[in-house]
Amino acid sequence: MADNQQPNDPKLNKPGRKAPPPMPMRGLGISFLLISIFLVVTHFLGTPKGGKEMGYREFARRVEQGNITKVTTSRNDADWLTITGEYKNDAGEVVPFTVNYPYRNDGAVDELFEKYNIEDTAKKPNTMLTFILVQIGPIILIFVIIYFVFIRQLKNAGRGTMSFGKSRAKLLTQDKNKITFKQVAGVDEAKEELQEVVEFLKDPKQFQKLGGKMPKGVLLSGSPGTGKTLLAKAVAGEADVPFFTISGSDFVEMFVGIGASRVRDMFEQGKKNAPCIIFIDEIDAVGRSRFSGIGGGHDEREQTLNALLVEMDGFDTQEGIIIVAATNRPDVLDPALLRPGRFDRQVVVDLPTLEGREQILKIHVRNVRLSDQVDLKKSARGTPGFSGADLANLVNEAALLASRRGAEFVEQQDMEEARDKVMWGRERRSHVLDAEEKKLTAYHEAGHAIAMYYTPDCEPIHKVTIIPRGRALGATMQLPEKDRYTQSKKRLEANLISFMGGRAAEELIFGDVTTGAHNDIERSTAIARAMVCEYGMSKLLGPQNLGSHSQPVFLGQGISGAHEHSEVTAQKIDAEVQRILTESYDACMQILVEHKEQLVNLSELLLEREVLDFEEVDSILKTGKLPEHSEPLSTPEKSTDDSADTAR
Repeated sequence: MADNQQPNDPKLNKPGRKAPPPMPMRGLGISFLLISIFLVVTHFLGTPKGGKEMGYREFARRVEQGNITKVTTSRNDADWLTITGEYKNDAGEVVPFTVNYPYRNDGAVDELFEKYNIEDTAKKPNTMLTFILVQIGPIILIFVIIYFVFIRQLKNAGRGTMSFGKSRAKLLTQDKNKITFKQVAGVDEAKEELQEVVEFLKDPKQFQKLGGKMPKGVLLSGSPGTGKTLLAKAVAGEADVPFFTISGSDFVEMFVGIGASRVRDMFEQGKKNAPCIIFIDEIDAVGRSRFSGIGGGHDEREQTLNALLVEMDGFDTQEGIIIVAATNRPDVLDPALLRPGRFDRQVVVDLPTLEGREQILKIHVRNVRLSDQVDLKKSARGTPGFSGADLANLVNEAALLASRRGAEFVEQQDMEEARDKVMWGRERRSHVLDAEEKKLTAYHEAGHAIAMYYTPDCEPIHKVTIIPRGRALGATMQLPEKDRYTQSKKRLEANLISFMGGRAAEELIFGDVTTGAHNDIERSTAIARAMVCEYGMSKLLGPQNLGSHSQPVFLGQGISGAHEHSEVTAQKIDAEVQRILTESYDACMQILVEHKEQLVNLSELLLEREVLDFEEVDSILKTGKLPEHSEPLSTPEKSTDDSADTAR
């Protein structure tokens, strides 16, 4: 998308905005203001401040005493003579004074000045214009300052008092950087559903001639970074129609009624620009369930939601307006918002599959100088659970890494190092381990590797490393052969055995255990409890769901979090979880005891090389030595979160 403009504001000439005054009028206003300021300042500077108001008799007495030598006289239109000057008081201080004397034209003042040799400086009398400017000028000056400092700035910012209720939706034009479905990959099912919306916007009559109606709203839901906003822009780009975008938080303000007013104004703008798409990002900010509080209430967000519900019921798709919204939390949306007639089509934007990740990587490497040796399919295999945004970040990090080492092309090692950096953080080679702790880490990781290697249902080993990265001192990584959407009982039990490899190796070799297996035990316990309580994989308790049915408090669907089973059942659950974990640990220990010599060999070579890939591990476990022409890896890698070892 290209230039962001306010709706109905072509170029810079915004309707409803007054043009600036012509230069002669502006110059005249500025001249009047400067003259007023000059007269006011002159008046106040010319009048002694903090002086004493004295009568004529006291003035004459002080003249006779010789305390006054120089005065200034001025006469106004009311025949009052104003005498100003300074005199010395009894303490010798110079004090300004003012005398207002009714002018009688009898020469008394002149005789007094002449008798005592007082130098008199006559001042030009004040005119009526000067009097008006002096008295009213400060008030005018204050209003002018308020106008220029506050009101004009608010108007220039487009946030004047009358614009609070205006919609903040931005109109994204299609002049350049046009986004189409070709630039969106990994979400083929979502694109197919949205293709109907594109065809409707191009030719609405094709759908209306048979009596069919297009959905009024399309709700895109999915994990963060899966491309919901990009999909909405692609729909607008394919249909070549105006695209209004606004965030859910833009509706809610501190002033009551502003959100509802903005909703109405947004739909009015859409009708004027139909056919068009109105995209509301993060709609859960305004569309959260009205029954979410404890005790209820009437707030600004609820008023905005009510206005949105009414407006979506009030317009017809024949007008060519499609509402597209995106959210990461569809479970917290108000049910009235999701009923047919409003958001009557919900499109789930899933995380990309293996093929989808490869397609997304191909899109993001178009502008990257990629080496011919880079295997994007391998990179896609090593990034299960990555969203489109994660993959874009991975490619960018790989390009930065290649630039940092002065390479001309991005190599496979850059892609894998970038993946490790995104998931775990950078290598901590400055984190030096002593010999004892390094040996302990090597045996810990070797225990994981042997347990994975000799357990048939485990995923293949990718690499083993004892170089600290992030919070982990070492890791044993696996590279899944494919994406898995279900897990069998045998595979879960195999994962439990592989998780116990580090703790079992420590106990077998050193006769002691450390805190290094903390993360392994935490993940193993979670899997075992899920097998018993959620998956129904326990023969003792049978296929029933024994998990907690509590919901978050903001949903108002259960606050206590109580379990729906008895204490006796809870004891059986604990016993089953303990049994599963104990059996897994014993099975892992048996594997390590049978292959203790291989465990020692693998640990010693791991201490020497620090990083071993699958071919090297396979050769060591089969022949007891490294394969021929094996070279140390320059950058240790990691694969998936399934294979990640503990943060020791």
